Amino acid sequence: MNRIIDHPVLGKLDDRKRIPFTFEGKEYEAHENETIAAALLANGVRRLRVHEESGTPRGFYCNIGHCMECRVNVNGQANVRACLTVVKEKMVVESGKQHPNIVKRMVEKQ
Repeated sequence: MNRIIDHPVLGKLDDRKRIPFTFEGKEYEAHENETIAAALLANGVRRLRVHEESGTPRGFYCNIGHCMECRVNVNGQANVRACLTVVKEKMVVESGKQHPNIVKRMVEKQ
């Protein structure tokens, strides 16, 4: 695991409740108040989706909510930013499938 478990300002991570969630059908654990991005990174997950047009892997880029590279589907809702969304108990996270602008461009091309 890749977490800082004892921080001089934030305290000990072991004191936080552990929250189960799934990503791509596999169960992981987050710590209370941890974002999806932080939890996946701590569990060694780097690939969140593939680019809609090129198919190349995409993961975390800015990690502050600006770039949309970390978008995933959460409990069936598309285009959720993993870096801004706190993990909730039994949350189902899946690879991001499409960006809203891609759908609009595809319709415009027809």
